[in-house]
Amino acid sequence: MSACTFFGHRDCPDNIGVKLREEIERLVTRNGVNTFYVGTQGTFDRLAYTALSDVRERYDIKVYRVLAYMPKPGDTDNADTILPEGLESVPPRYAIVKRNEWMLNRCEFVIAYVTHISGGSYKFVKAAEKRGKTVIYLS
Repeated sequence: MSACTFFGHRDCPDNIGVKLREEIERLVTRNGVNTFYVGTQGTFDRLAYTALSDVRERYDIKVYRVLAYMPKPGDTDNADTILPEGLESVPPRYAIVKRNEWMLNRCEFVIAYVTHISGGSYKFVKAAEKRGKTVIYLS
């Protein structure tokens, strides 16, 4: 059993969704990946979650949306969400970084969409490579 997470720029084109779905399905069928962690900020995370939902209809996989911030009262769409332990005490400025570290520590694979060398996505993809994770780049 293996896990995968996603790092990508907040803004990305919608056509990345097809590539995401193909790579997710490849990881499930060829590498036995059965657990996926995805963030909740931006277009890339939304596209990844949509692709995961499609693949989950055909395969027995676990999908978790990993929150960086405490859910607001009244949020009802939380059946598959996780708030990493201890994150509630992290200052908001560092919450996404701590959440991303949590996800990176639990995976063997990373699917990435990075087009420039600035920002957190790029830094976490490089951290994944340094730690020996398998990184799949989308373009």
